[in-house]
Amino acid sequence: MKMWVVSVICTVLCWGVYVPTIHHGQMAFGGKNTAFRAFLFVGLAYFLSAAFILTYMTVTKAEPMVLTTRGMALSTLAGLFGAAGALGVIMALKFGGTPIYVAPLVFAGAPIVNTFVSMIWSKSKAFPSPWFFFGILLAGVGAALVLRFKPA
Repeated sequence: MKMWVVSVICTVLCWGVYVPTIHHGQMAFGGKNTAFRAFLFVGLAYFLSAAFILTYMTVTKAEPMVLTTRGMALSTLAGLFGAAGALGVIMALKFGGTPIYVAPLVFAGAPIVNTFVSMIWSKSKAFPSPWFFFGILLAGVGAALVLRFKPA
């Protein structure tokens, strides 16, 4: 199996567990206003993971420690978008959303936004085929079906 496919499967599994886990993490703090404490530990986990992995990759010479201004700026921007998304999930849970509703909506909508942003970023010149718009419709229908027929 190709490594990028393994990476995608790993991401799907990890992100699939993220929303229920952060929901239980918020609840485990007890009391009111626990969302920002949960957000703090999500950020801490990102930092520790990045620090450990980059240190390992640098020490083993698997990846050189070469930094560029553009790379740092865009990666930081991506991190801010990721953090804002994590905060959005956490706040949705804080304000009464449950993992069974929040996750399907987020994970059906995000790929659609990703596709449009990628098309703009890559300066796609071709207008999308009707199948593209059919795919967007299917993503919405898929999320609706998951929500409508969720386990009780």
